[in-house]
Amino acid sequence: MNAAMPEEPSSSPAPPQFPIADTPGPADDADPLASAAQDVLAQPDAAGLVLVSTPIGNLGDITERALACLRQADLVLCEDTRTSARLLSAKGISVRTEALHEHNERGRIPALLDMLRAGRRIALISDAGTPLLSDPGYRLVRAAIEAGVRVGAAPGANAAITALTLSGLPPHPFLFAGFPPPRSAARLEAFGRLRAAERAGLSATLIWHEAPHRLAEMLADLHAVFGVRDAAVARELTKRFEEIRRDGLDRLASHYAGAPARGEITVLIGPAAEEADAGDLDGRLRAALAGHSVKDAATLVAGAVHLPRRLVYARAMELAAEARLPIAVGPGATADEPAAD
Repeated sequence: MNAAMPEEPSSSPAPPQFPIADTPGPADDADPLASAAQDVLAQPDAAGLVLVSTPIGNLGDITERALACLRQADLVLCEDTRTSARLLSAKGISVRTEALHEHNERGRIPALLDMLRAGRRIALISDAGTPLLSDPGYRLVRAAIEAGVRVGAAPGANAAITALTLSGLPPHPFLFAGFPPPRSAARLEAFGRLRAAERAGLSATLIWHEAPHRLAEMLADLHAVFGVRDAAVARELTKRFEEIRRDGLDRLASHYAGAPARGEITVLIGPAAEEADAGDLDGRLRAALAGHSVKDAATLVAGAVHLPRRLVYARAMELAAEARLPIAVGPGATADEPAAD
């Protein structure tokens, strides 16, 4: 997830210094932390590709192992070399960097695999947080795995998980959906698919990232599809102006419609309360079928409940068959499939 330059902590103690043994000794069953401390920088210089998590706001959140991996790397792949240069400079790390982003990733893979096969150490970082989550790198990781190259990770900060733990919403199960589509029509369709999954049994806290200039519209679309729901908006996590606003989805939509947001944003909505969703859909369809064809009834109800028309049409066909209603379809459609939208 793209982020502004992480902040240095205003006043925080120096990180603890762990003793690192040249040759790790046997594990101490009585004190597992002693063994873990000795292994904190285990294999930072091993050949292969390592995914290194970077801070999402506060520079104090990078781990000792992540720093060691970056120092020992022959090459650091960055989402934006300018952003990463500020982090590396702040931590006194001098290393070769190159850009890896959605526009060049596919073309860079063959040369990078050659480097990895030759025993080089490559670190992959994003502008902020855990690589691959809403950021480039997936194609490279898949290619490295298929080539039999070692792939490791130095875990750390993650905006979605941090927001989830602070939201007050059920922490598991959860579904992270990345960034929603930027245009409202596509966004409503994507939200409709998730709502359909809920009607089919999905019950999870849903998480997205969003750009500040689209937040109000996104919340309005969420409210239109999911209705009144417990929700949270997390902004500028770990930074000086961190804010977690917890409220109903309708009130959050109203608030941000009149108060434009700034900074990095994560949006969460809680799972649907147990309700007779299927009965509500069936009731709407039965009422529509009383005066419309199956196709027209499905179109009307799908628009009202923000569900995919094909899914609603299939249920309308089932209800019509149960009631032995005549199944009339429009031109270009069959009894098994609605006409194209």
